[in-house]
Amino acid sequence: MGEVKVNLPENSYQIEIGSDISGKVRAYFEGAGFSSRALIVTDSNVGRLYENSVEEVLRSAGLDAETYRIPAGESSKCLAEAEKIYTRAIANGLDRNSVICALGGGVVGDVAGFVAATYMRGIPYVQMPTSLLAQVDSSVGGKVAVNHSLGKNMIGAFYQPKRVFIDLAFLATLPPREIYTGLGEIVKYGAIFDADFFAYMEAHGPEILALGPEALEHVVRRSCEIKAEVVGQDERENGLRRILNFGHTMGHAIEKETKYVRYNHGEAVAIGMAGAAYISEELGLINDTAVARLLCLLEALHLPTRAKGCTVDAMYADIFHDKKTVNGRVNWVLLDALGHAVVRQDVPEEIVRRSMARILE
Repeated sequence: MGEVKVNLPENSYQIEIGSDISGKVRAYFEGAGFSSRALIVTDSNVGRLYENSVEEVLRSAGLDAETYRIPAGESSKCLAEAEKIYTRAIANGLDRNSVICALGGGVVGDVAGFVAATYMRGIPYVQMPTSLLAQVDSSVGGKVAVNHSLGKNMIGAFYQPKRVFIDLAFLATLPPREIYTGLGEIVKYGAIFDADFFAYMEAHGPEILALGPEALEHVVRRSCEIKAEVVGQDERENGLRRILNFGHTMGHAIEKETKYVRYNHGEAVAIGMAGAAYISEELGLINDTAVARLLCLLEALHLPTRAKGCTVDAMYADIFHDKKTVNGRVNWVLLDALGHAVVRQDVPEEIVRRSMARILE
C-alpha cells in the first residue's frame, strides 16, 4: 500500500494506492464518522463490474449504501445528469454528513464531486477512480465541474475529497485505449515537473504498457506525488497549478471541434502537448531535440500527436472560450526544458496558428 498526502491549509487528505484494497476502504468508512446513508455514483460501464462489490464493502462498514448509475460518456457530465443525482440524494434522505462515493472515471468523479460540493451547500465525498486517467489526474486536486455547450468544465468548484482510494486492480478490466489515455496525463507530469520521471518512461515504456506491477505503481504514485505537491502549493490555480494545464488549451479545443467523440481526453491532451511544444520551440525556449523526445515518447505509448477533423480557425476561436483565458489573454503553459514548465501570455497569434497547423492532419 502506497500513501500520498495532499497537504492543504484546510481539508488535507490521503491518497491510498495499491491492489485489492477493500480492507483499507472498509476500515476507513468504519472510522470516518459519516451518517448512515451513502450514495455511490457510477456509470453504466463501471457499475456492472464493480458496484456490487463496493456496495458490499460500504455495507460491511455499517453504511446504508445505494448506487446511482449515469450513462457512460462525456455527455453525462452536464447539469441535467447532476439534477438526477440531486433527486436521488434527496429521495434517499442524504443529510449534511452523508457521503457520496465517486466510483468511475473522470466524468463520474467530476459530476459526483460537483453534486457533493453543492448538495446542501457541500457534503463529504470520496473518490474511487477506476480509470488510469482518473487515478493520476481528475480524482486528485479537488476540481469538480460539469460542461456547458460553449465550453468544457465551465461550471464547477474547488472542492476536495475526504479520501482517494486508487485500486490498481481496477485497471485490469480497461481496454488498451483507456490505458493509453491515462498515459497522456502521466507523460505531462514528467514533461512539466520531473525530467528523471520523463526519462524513466522513455526507458520503461514496454513495462508500463504491459501494466507491469512495479512500473505501474511507480508511474501512478509519482504522478500523484507531483500533482499533490503542485496542488499543495496552489490549491485554487492562482499560480503554479497552471502548469498542470500543459497541453490542455489546444486539447480542449480539439475535443470541442470533434464533438468529444473522436478523441478521448488523454489523446486530445497528447496532441495539445505537441502543439505547446511547437510553440515553445518557436519561442526559442526548447530545441528540436526536446520536441522530438516528447513526440517520440507519446507515440511509443500509442498516443496521437496530430488531429483529424479540426481547423486552425475554429481551434483558435475556441481557445478564447477556455476558462484559463483571462481578459482575452491566453495563459499558455510551455516548456523551457523537459521537466520544467513556464506560463506565458505573450505568444503571438501567428506562432499559435503555425503550431496548430503542425498538429492537424
